[in-house]
Amino acid sequence: MLTAKQRELLLFIDARLKAGGISPSFDEMREALDLKSKSGVHRLISALEERGFIRRLPNRARALEVVKLPETQPSNVAQLRLSAPAAANDTIEIPMHGRIAAGTPIEALQGTEGFAVPAALLGPGEHYALEVSGDSMVDEGILDGDFALIRKADAARDGEIVVALIDNEEATLKTFRREGRMVRLDPANARYEPQRYDESRVTIQGRLAGLIRRY
Repeated sequence: MLTAKQRELLLFIDARLKAGGISPSFDEMREALDLKSKSGVHRLISALEERGFIRRLPNRARALEVVKLPETQPSNVAQLRLSAPAAANDTIEIPMHGRIAAGTPIEALQGTEGFAVPAALLGPGEHYALEVSGDSMVDEGILDGDFALIRKADAARDGEIVVALIDNEEATLKTFRREGRMVRLDPANARYEPQRYDESRVTIQGRLAGLIRRY
């Protein structure tokens, strides 16, 4: 028998997989379940794996597969809210702002065409989409040609994947770290080096909220 949090997380992962084909990040799971740290998410994932509800796919970051769901669905309103958006026709249109580098920074946030997104991939707040260019975030499961769904924000915590605007000219998708007055933007690919900038040169444009991959 699953605990309430285990069930809630399982349904959230299942809804995201059905909506976009990509499992949510640990930060997204932590936010969805209102947990204080990612260690709580790790414990829940391990428990679900031990009970045979999910499986980790080898050699792939952020790769989870739902093996089975609970036989009875929960009556809890919050849990139903997580699973309900899996309907294929439940979409929201957000602005598409062009391409962003997951490697060397390139000009971004150009264009304002619409982009239809499954509602299950979006939480609260204002969002926009960017097409990913480059392979420096592949170990986070972010591939060239993916569409990054960005929740607008002007601040970030260590370890969050962000859109960082450098010198008000170029933008890149990286993991945010702070080192005193410096900002370090970490890739997720051993072929690339971290980028370091004085904090005055970096503006946070948003945090990664989800991914869409087209085949």
